[in-house]
Amino acid sequence: MRSCCGFGSLQIFVIFFLSISLHLLSGLASEPVNPKDTNKPASHDSSKSSVGIKVVIACLGVVAIIGFTMLLFKIWQKKKREEQHARLLKLFEDDDELEVELGIRD
Repeated sequence: MRSCCGFGSLQIFVIFFLSISLHLLSGLASEPVNPKDTNKPASHDSSKSSVGIKVVIACLGVVAIIGFTMLLFKIWQKKKREEQHARLLKLFEDDDELEVELGIRD
């Protein structure tokens, strides 16, 4: 079942997850200025950018895992559907043979 805007629940989850990630990245990018630390060199910039990169990589990893899981689920569904279809065809084939044996149909 689809929502009113035409988005599936997974798409809404991905949009929500990306918006949270962007909030985290924007929070990591801005550094509060302390009057006490004005004379110190900016040595924490590289550590904050590495944390930001790790967050982005983790987010991409989670999205990749979700996508791979969905792909496997779709393949499983297709295989299951094909098995059910083959079972249905076999059921109708067996009925034809049964009708011939009973003399209902030649």
